[in-house]
Amino acid sequence: MSEPKHPGPLAGVRVVDLTAMVMGPYCTQIMADMGADVIKVEPPAGDNTRYISVGPEPGMAGVFVNVNRGKRSAMLDLRTDEGRGTLRELVAGSDVFIHSMRAKAIARLGFGYEDVAAVNPSIIYTNCYGYGRRGPDADLTAYDDTIQAECGLPSAQRQLTGEAGYVGTIMADKVAGMTALYATMMALFHRERTGEGQEVEVGMFETMASFMLVEHANGAMFSPPLGPAAYPRAVTPNRKPYRTKDGHISALVYNDKQWTAFVNAVKPPWAGEHFATLEQRARQIDTVYALLGETFLERTTQEWLVLLRSLDIPAAPVRTLDELFDNPHLNEAGFFETVDTPNGPVRFPGMPAWFSRTPGRVAGPAPRLGAHTQEVVDELRTAAGEEGTGRHEARPPDEVP
Repeated sequence: MSEPKHPGPLAGVRVVDLTAMVMGPYCTQIMADMGADVIKVEPPAGDNTRYISVGPEPGMAGVFVNVNRGKRSAMLDLRTDEGRGTLRELVAGSDVFIHSMRAKAIARLGFGYEDVAAVNPSIIYTNCYGYGRRGPDADLTAYDDTIQAECGLPSAQRQLTGEAGYVGTIMADKVAGMTALYATMMALFHRERTGEGQEVEVGMFETMASFMLVEHANGAMFSPPLGPAAYPRAVTPNRKPYRTKDGHISALVYNDKQWTAFVNAVKPPWAGEHFATLEQRARQIDTVYALLGETFLERTTQEWLVLLRSLDIPAAPVRTLDELFDNPHLNEAGFFETVDTPNGPVRFPGMPAWFSRTPGRVAGPAPRLGAHTQEVVDELRTAAGEEGTGRHEARPPDEVP
């Protein structure tokens, strides 16, 4: 294990990260924030995510900066003997090897699981794939949009809006990234108890199929099926924020206690015994939502928030993404962390999990391409008993591709 960066729960864990785009980098970003030393191995051109959104300099786009914060970038050309040799040296002293190449591509480079385990038998080796290797689509290219389509998200959106559509976030990438994280952590936990390394595989499609079917499997799980694969409340057309006199509000008058409190306070003329129980309302959920929609037009958003929260009914204003940065709860909770970087302060979204003894934190700025190559090589030479050549400084902005 490496020297700890900060006393998070993964302090001392070294991760060799050959992932790109979002799924794998999001996984390893959380590892870095939790104290792991994550060495991001990049080709000479760098991770494509460096160039896909706005940033303060070329190669430092916002998406890249966020999901690669706190990592060290080692630029290695794995098409060369030297690059592959350096990577094997890294593997020998690391705890986790994680990649997002297709199986045939990583094998051609000589870094399939058997190759890596031959160098370091105790390593946790995590494959991040679009489709798992055990199915006929294993070799297909996959991105978030295509996996959303495969797992039924646009179909579910069509039931809500009348037209197939993606959700407004790269959900498949991020859910699969979190799945890769917990799978890798489980394998590390097993190794701590037994000393055994192992191979882990996470497919985006399998992940999102599992994710979607948590509630949507519904009656289709049974034999014979008791209904289609859909959770009615989630896909009913009237499930949407309610219009108010001056805007919109999200509210869920759900269980019987909440329903009774709402009806007694508001006294809507359409309420009656036919809506008295959760089971009755569930069978007529689209009608219930439509009637609630008419009622919410009668007051302002703030009036509804005050009333509903006094009744302990979940309610929230419909915020913009920009408003998250000024959210009183997030700011009071210390959710955002400002980190000084070569391009000025960056306000990062921080840890969603809290630890009483081993707190994580934003691990630091994202690296410029290859900024730590020499530093990593020097560490390897020092570990092998050779004298290092000193710390390599990051290149100035005009040298970054």
